[in-house]
Amino acid sequence: MLSDITLGQFFPAKSWIHRADPRLKICLTVFAIVLIFAAGNFFSLAAAVAYVGLGMALSKIPLKMYGRALKPILFLVVFTAVLNVFYGTGEPLFQWGFLKVTQNGLLNSAFVSIRIVALILASSVLTFTTSPTQLTDALERLLRPLAKLRVPVHEFAMMMTIALRFVPLLMEETDKIMSAQKARGADMESGGLTQRVKALIPVLIPLFVSAFRRAYDLATAMESRCYHGGEGRTKMKVLRFGALDYGVVGSAVLALAVFVALNILFPAAIVR
Repeated sequence: MLSDITLGQFFPAKSWIHRADPRLKICLTVFAIVLIFAAGNFFSLAAAVAYVGLGMALSKIPLKMYGRALKPILFLVVFTAVLNVFYGTGEPLFQWGFLKVTQNGLLNSAFVSIRIVALILASSVLTFTTSPTQLTDALERLLRPLAKLRVPVHEFAMMMTIALRFVPLLMEETDKIMSAQKARGADMESGGLTQRVKALIPVLIPLFVSAFRRAYDLATAMESRCYHGGEGRTKMKVLRFGALDYGVVGSAVLALAVFVALNILFPAAIVR
């Protein structure tokens, strides 16, 4: 299960999405998330999902990687879908006691499930196609106006990127520790909830020790390279918009136009 968590992982490839400006990719990810949340009917939601699917196709990342990104949240998707099934209004299609299943509940369940899956896929396109260094530079450039308010923009961007980069490292470390404990006879899968929680203590303690050791090593490496924040720093690769980026912006404008049109033309299909 831990090996299926792909948050923060970058997969090099030669694709249009990989070559696009990282600032633009962050903005388009936010744009896609707004479209997904603003969708008022299945038609506009389908347009938002199609836009995310286009990004997945252009990224040239294998579909199994996106499947691995979805696997850890399957429980959340199923749980949310089941809850929405019983919260619909209208004539019940099936009723058992105070629980009733309606057509509106089924539609809401499907709508919310598709929305959650699309959100994860949109975020995965960004992390899969953008290296941590590019994310740091892009976040710093996007948040630069806040520097006038004495906000430590560079440190904030660096902190977010390091935290994102540590996720797969900690997952890998957790998997190694659990395998080592099982090889020594530790039983982490049997017994009640209390016993399972107690069985995780031999995993959590070395995990925390390893995390602090990695953080200390990273701080030492940064100090040895005379790192002292963003003041006076220059960039080896300066971010500039190219023809490809303007073409991507044009596609986003077209997608927005289609999305707004579908929301206006099909008001009767709005899910409530």
